[in-house]
This record gives sequence, structure tokens and C-alpha cells, in this order.
Amino acid sequence: MPITDPPQKQNHLELFFADLGPGLITGCADDDPSGISTYSMTGAIFGYGLLWTALISFPLMVSVQMMCGRLGMVTGRGLAGVLRRRYSKWVLWGACALLIVANVVNIAADLGGMGDATQMITGISALVWTPLYTALIVGFLLWSSYRHIARIFKWITLVLLAYVVTAFFANVDWHQALLATLLPHPVWSHDYVEVLVGILGTTISPYLFFWQASQEVEEERALGRNLAQRKGATEAELRALRVDVFTGMFASNFVMYFIILTTAATLHAHGIVKIDTAKQAAEALRPLAGNAAYLLFTLGLIGTGMLGVPVLAGSCAYAIAEAAAWRGSLEKKPRGAKRFYGVLGAAMTLGLAIDFAGLDAVKMLFWSAVTNGILAPPLILLILLVTSDRTVMGEQISSVAERTIGWVTFVLMTAAAVGMLVA
Repeated sequence: MPITDPPQKQNHLELFFADLGPGLITGCADDDPSGISTYSMTGAIFGYGLLWTALISFPLMVSVQMMCGRLGMVTGRGLAGVLRRRYSKWVLWGACALLIVANVVNIAADLGGMGDATQMITGISALVWTPLYTALIVGFLLWSSYRHIARIFKWITLVLLAYVVTAFFANVDWHQALLATLLPHPVWSHDYVEVLVGILGTTISPYLFFWQASQEVEEERALGRNLAQRKGATEAELRALRVDVFTGMFASNFVMYFIILTTAATLHAHGIVKIDTAKQAAEALRPLAGNAAYLLFTLGLIGTGMLGVPVLAGSCAYAIAEAAAWRGSLEKKPRGAKRFYGVLGAAMTLGLAIDFAGLDAVKMLFWSAVTNGILAPPLILLILLVTSDRTVMGEQISSVAERTIGWVTFVLMTAAAVGMLVA
């Protein structure tokens, strides 16, 4: 057996990047076209007023994703696989139904947003582009792998850093922005609460729960570990999970903050308080890119869509396969996981069908975020229960901090959803 250098001889940067995996991909996928649209609308409608949500949502996201990652690591199973063994069928399939509804709507919105943005720069109808993007994503997943897609398209998502740079060209009122970030002034109105639900829904989304747990299992399967070997997690593995999740969620919220900030300083400041088209949303990048703003915006939506849509469809497939006790994985070829890929293809097809219903792409992107915000709390409740259950987790239940913040997340998202209906 070859002798390798002991871990202590590696520098801290090498160790840091070695720890990055599912959490980072989850964070990148979280800033999907639905997220970009929701954050843009937030800045346009309320200016700097909701910048505080980027700070508040960060610990909430980290807590939920840590519990999901811990669940996958400790049990050696995905979230639906754990629910199948712990709860009745109506709880299991009820959770899967919530996921599928949220994901299909989100797939439709993301594909529609990608098509709408591409139409803006090509003049070719979005109804031509959405089937092409669908076919491209399904083709990649059938004949390649999601890891290969991520390696290619994660670089395109770096275009989103244009929002960070634009902030320094857009005459941001930094004093007002800082006050709005650190001193929230919530407003009791239907529009305000509706946007708040959308922000929470697009940052703390149901598909990310299932995806995080399943990908932790996939990471261990890739090491050749069977179910018995996958059970339990060492302190080193949990430390790596924390680094991974913190990094992924920070990257997601960093971009979120600057999209809201930039659109507030460009769109809201110039009287554009309603976004009806992709062209209006792209205008936020004009101070940096000029006429190339539309191209940058489109590249951002395509890159995040190519990362996010496979996660949406894949999390559906993982959930149904685990719930039904099928074998299936994005790392397997379709011939060995026909039912798994059948679910994935069905989710993509349903999402594409919704795009041909004639719904407005920008509004659909926002409403998919709101849908996620409404459907997430019951799933968070289940995650809290199973990760606190010693019959499931043994001695490696979630930490007190994770559980406390998790309950705050559940209460806050439930209150926001109810408040939206009451306001």
C-alpha cells in the first residue's frame, strides 16, 4: 500500500478546497434563475429595505442544510429513505408530494427564465429555447453525469459576480444600505410579506433538503462503502461538512445580497419598481456592462439554470427512488436505473409542459419561489424530528445550535406563509 503524506503536511488552503463538495454545489444551485429573479424584484420594489434578509437567512440555511447533510452521513440514506423507515406511508408520500409540486413549478420557471433571457438577445422565441435547454440537460444527464455538468457550468455562474462589481459603479447609497442591512424595518403589507416568503422560499428550498442528504450518501458510495460502512460520521467528516455547507451557503447569500443591492441602486433608484421582462431585470447590470448587460444577464441565467434544473429534477428522482426502495443514482447509467431516470424525465417533461401554458416567465420565476416558501415548513419539521431522534441518529443527533436555529426557521417560515395569506 503506498505511503501518503500525513494530513498535517497539507496547507490550510488545500484542506479547505478538499472539504468542498455537495454543500458548495447546493449553494451554487440555490442561486438559480428563480433566485436571481426574486432578488431582482426585491431590490426593484423595496430598494435597500430587504437587504437584512441576506444576513438573517444565512444561519437559517446553514442550520437546515447541516441537519440534512448530517442525516445522510450518519444514516447512510437519503431523506426519503429515512422517512420510509421511520414514518407511515402517508407522511412519506406526503413529503414527496410537497417536493414534486415545488420542484416541477421551479423547473418550469427556471426553463422559462432561461428561454426568456435567451430570446432577449437572439430575437428567437423562448418557446424554441425552452425545449432545447430541456433536451440539452436531459442529454447531459443520460450520457454524462451531473458532476460533469457542474464542472462545465459552474464557471459560467461566476458571471453573477458582475452584480458585486456593478455595485461599485452604480452610485449605491452605502450609508442607507448599511442601515437597511443591520436595522430591519419590516412593513406589514401583503406585497412585503409576499416578497419575504419568496426570499425565504428561494434560499431555503425543499429540493435542497433532499439533494444535500442524497449527495452525502453519493460521496460515500463513490468511496466504495456499503450501507453498513456508511453509517455513522467521524468528527473529521462532520468538520468537513460544516466547512462545505458554510462555504456554499455563504457564496449563495453573498450573491443574493449584491443582486438586491445592485437592483436597488439601479432600478429602484430610477423609478423601475416593477419587473415584467427579462430586459428590465438585465438593466441592473448596465452601469458596468453597458449594452452587454443583456448578454451577462443571459449567461448568468443559463449557467445557474444548467446547475439548478438538474438538481431540481434529480432531487425528485432521488426522493421517489428512496421512497419506493428502488435503486437509482445520477452516477449510474440509465440502463441500470430506468425508473430513477424515468422520474427525472417526467419531472422535466411536466416542467416543460407548464412553459407552454402561456404563463409570464418573470412572474413564474417569482411565484415558484413563493411556492417553495409555502411548502418548505412541513419538510423542515420532519427534518427537525428525524435528526433529533436517537432511534434514527444514535448518539449523533443534531447539535443544540442546529436544532434551535432549525426551529426558528420553521416558525419564521410558517409565520411568513400564514402572514401572506392574512395580510
